[in-house]
Amino acid sequence: MRSLSGTLFHSSVSNRTYFESATNMATSHSRSCLQYLLHLAQDNLDFRLPSPFWCLDGLSEEDVSSVMSRSVCAKSAFELWGHGKTHSELRTSLLSYPSENMSPFMQKDSTYRINVYTFNKTLEFADRIKRIDAMEFLPFEGTVSLKSPQHCFCLLEDYGTDPNNIPEHPNYIYFGRWIADGQRELIRSHSVKNRHFIGNTSMESGLSFIMANHAKVSENDLVFDPFVGTGSLLVACSHFRAYVCGMDIDYNTIHGRGRSSRKDQKWRGPDENIRANLRQYGTEEMYVDVMVSDASKPVWRKAALFDAIITDPPYGIRESTRRTGSHKDVTRSPDVFYAESHVPVSQAYHLSDIFTDLYSEEMVPLHPCLRLISNCEQTLSSHTSRRLITMEKIKNPEELDSLAHLADPCFSPYQGHNAFREKYFSGQNKRCGKEDSKTVVNGE
Repeated sequence: MRSLSGTLFHSSVSNRTYFESATNMATSHSRSCLQYLLHLAQDNLDFRLPSPFWCLDGLSEEDVSSVMSRSVCAKSAFELWGHGKTHSELRTSLLSYPSENMSPFMQKDSTYRINVYTFNKTLEFADRIKRIDAMEFLPFEGTVSLKSPQHCFCLLEDYGTDPNNIPEHPNYIYFGRWIADGQRELIRSHSVKNRHFIGNTSMESGLSFIMANHAKVSENDLVFDPFVGTGSLLVACSHFRAYVCGMDIDYNTIHGRGRSSRKDQKWRGPDENIRANLRQYGTEEMYVDVMVSDASKPVWRKAALFDAIITDPPYGIRESTRRTGSHKDVTRSPDVFYAESHVPVSQAYHLSDIFTDLYSEEMVPLHPCLRLISNCEQTLSSHTSRRLITMEKIKNPEELDSLAHLADPCFSPYQGHNAFREKYFSGQNKRCGKEDSKTVVNGE
């Protein structure tokens, strides 16, 4: 079982060799040690290294294409032919690149195009043409085709990350052959702005796909979200052909009833539900079911049921955190029958309790059955942040594991999260107070 396991990019390596033709086998050894360049989008920087360009070694082109078929953080991938701090260094690097690696893409009967990409700076069209003309030393023998070339090549210039201090010349320059684009289109096509059913805390599409990639969600996996809400994480996982299910304590959310979260709509429509969201994206057949239930109470049989558990626990800011129970000293026999329409009383559910109860016998982020894979912190403000915790199950739980956190001193700091809502709004109120004070001073 995986609980948000893996790396930012998911890559599956095929047993098929990169070169299928025997005539190409002679060059396969020289092309097995190629370098590749990833051009990354500058968002969600908390979940990856902040550089806009990454150089990768030890991969095949098939590996890179597999990565790009999943990544929502990468724009494009290239086979890196040359690089340098100046155009002169780039030229030297390109001239030393093995000609046998270039020649398959420069034949007379081929068509090609050269693009110019700049990061943190916009070049005039005339300057782009000059950059392309300066590449005439490369032995291109094919014909230029701007609309539908067989091969695309790119000159990429990096002008740093400070928009207030853009240098006249690039800090670094790359040139390579385009291999594949990432899945950035998924962020737009699955935007919650255009989603049929949303709530106050619906997870934005980009982060939903990142979490699915962290969990290495694959075709025919069974994925579970114990705080499912309006099902944003299920939408992302179903896109990768995983079967999805979830639970939530909020009856109205699960059944799509009550007030709408859209400002121009008072009440939710009769067909606003999680299944309808999957239907919107053509993945309804991957929908298993969702149910009204309390994640802090055990409802599943003790067996390995799920391939991955992915969730975004409630913070108690825009939506309250609740669990079933009462503050009154009332006990009931476990055999008491509840009518089908019975809705149990709920009480406050603190973040520290959520950590303990989240997966029945397993606690996040510390438990003897789980191994930490990654811990990405996303800063929300000057005094708050949230974390994307990725863990992998390494053994089946034993009787003592459910109590291991009580004896571990590392658990005590989580109790401080109980007042997270108060601390969050305390910071907000302090900031507003400072702004009001500045307004008064300026008014005098």
